[in-house]
Order: sequence, then C-alpha cells, then structure tokens
Amino acid sequence: MYPEISLIFEEKLFSMKKSELFDFVIQYFEKTMAIAETELEYGNPFELIVAVILSAQCTDKRVNLITPELFRRFPTPQKMAEVDSAEVFDYIRSCSYPNNKAKHLVGMAQKLIELFDGVVPGDVDDLQKLPGVGRKTANVIAAVVFNKPTMAVDTHVFRVAARIGLSTNAKTPLATELQLVKYFPEEIIPKAHHWLILHGRYTCLARKPKCEKCGLTEVCKFYKKEVAKK
Repeated sequence: MYPEISLIFEEKLFSMKKSELFDFVIQYFEKTMAIAETELEYGNPFELIVAVILSAQCTDKRVNLITPELFRRFPTPQKMAEVDSAEVFDYIRSCSYPNNKAKHLVGMAQKLIELFDGVVPGDVDDLQKLPGVGRKTANVIAAVVFNKPTMAVDTHVFRVAARIGLSTNAKTPLATELQLVKYFPEEIIPKAHHWLILHGRYTCLARKPKCEKCGLTEVCKFYKKEVAKK
C-alpha cells in the first residue's frame, strides 16, 4: 500500500471515537444482516439448552444433524433425567467430546427438575447452576429465549471484536463481554451477538479472513495492519 494512503487510513482509525466505531458497525450490520438468529435448530427452551451444550467446540451444522433423533427420544427434561449418560452418548457420539457432554446433559436435566421443576430459567446466574452451562451458554439462552441484553462471547465474537477494535486489550471472554455491552445499545445486544458470530463464521475467518468481501475494512484495525504490511 502507498505510504500516503496508509497514513490516511491510520488517521481515520485513530480519530474515530469508540462510540462512532460501534455506530458504524451497527449501521453496517443493520443493512447487511437485518435478521440475525442462531443457526441451531430447536423447538423450545429445553431443546435449545441441549443444542448449545452440544455446540461447544462443535459446528452448528453437526449439532443439527444430531438433535432431531435425540429430541425424539428425549423430548423433555424428565425423559433425559431418568436414563444413564451411556444411553445419551449413543445419540451424540458423532459430536466432539460426547462422553462429557452426555454426562452434562443428563446432569443438566436432573438439576433442571430438582431446582426449577423442569422449566428453563431466564436468569443467567440460575442457568449457571446447571451442569454443562457456563456463562457463555447461559448468555445464549437468556438472549435467544428471553431476549435479555446478554452478550455470549465465543471464539468468533472474541476474535471479531478484537480485530475490528470493538474490544481493546481484552484478554478474556468476560473482558470482551463487558466492553461490548457497554457500547452496544441494550435493545440490540441479543442481535449484535449473532452479528458478530455470523460475521466470524462466514467472513472474518480465523486463518483466512475474507477481507475482500467485508464492508468493515474502512474501520477495521486488523485490516489496517494487514494492508500496512503489504
């Protein structure tokens, strides 16, 4: 890149306030991704929590291949809670870490009945009382099912937020989460979560980001660095 062009690009980035950066990103995604939803297939809150647990380090596509038969066999927490994890394992063996996930699913169903009468709670702290449900999973459930302003930070969100500059020097998912919820308007946080996930999944790839297809290069710190190298 010519030095003078690189300098203009850099000056634009450094002169932009954080709130202006978020406004730019919001406007871009509102135009290009007006509808942003989870790609996990589910019919009720219990099915979603099962699907999200299965999705850890596994693709949504793979999870969606597994869950139809799993949900037919275990349509309720009660059905899942009464079996040994080995039976659940038989249905999820093709996903990552099936042994641990089978144990988590049975434990989750049992605790869901014990603590919440089989009804998935909407509170993030309550959700984290369930086996296999960490903060990220709890935030997903709260946002998708209950439309609460919670930001689940997975590897895609963590990467995209840092690359664009939405998060700064965030070393942990929690640090990223706190920065994102500070600047995204509360009412769009559930959708913003999916914007960042889907952008990371299909455009801002980990190894070979498709910068040529991205409309955020104008404000992206990662792109500025990559272009400067060239």
